[in-house]
Amino acid sequence: MPVYLTLALAVLAETIGTTALQASQQFTRVGPSILVVVAYAVSFYLLSITLRAMPVGIVYALWSGLGIILIACIGWVVFGQKLDLAAIVGLAMIIGGIAVIHLFSASSTH
Repeated sequence: MPVYLTLALAVLAETIGTTALQASQQFTRVGPSILVVVAYAVSFYLLSITLRAMPVGIVYALWSGLGIILIACIGWVVFGQKLDLAAIVGLAMIIGGIAVIHLFSASSTH
């Protein structure tokens, strides 16, 4: 499986797990709580596969940055959480950092 696809699936699994964490209501709901554990397990497994081809610092920066962006969007759309200007600027900076890593870093797999 291509390294960026594996990383994207790891981000997706992490995003599902974090969304389920919100829905679990502090682990008081069984279904979402189980989904948290399964989604994070899948995410970390896929992350470990990604580490075969890319350095841990780059993988973690991409995984966490993309996860932050997706969770912020899900929080806004699904849970009605507000994003102020500072949050939007910060998220834009994360996207910029991800773009710099992907486009210009020799440490990243192209």
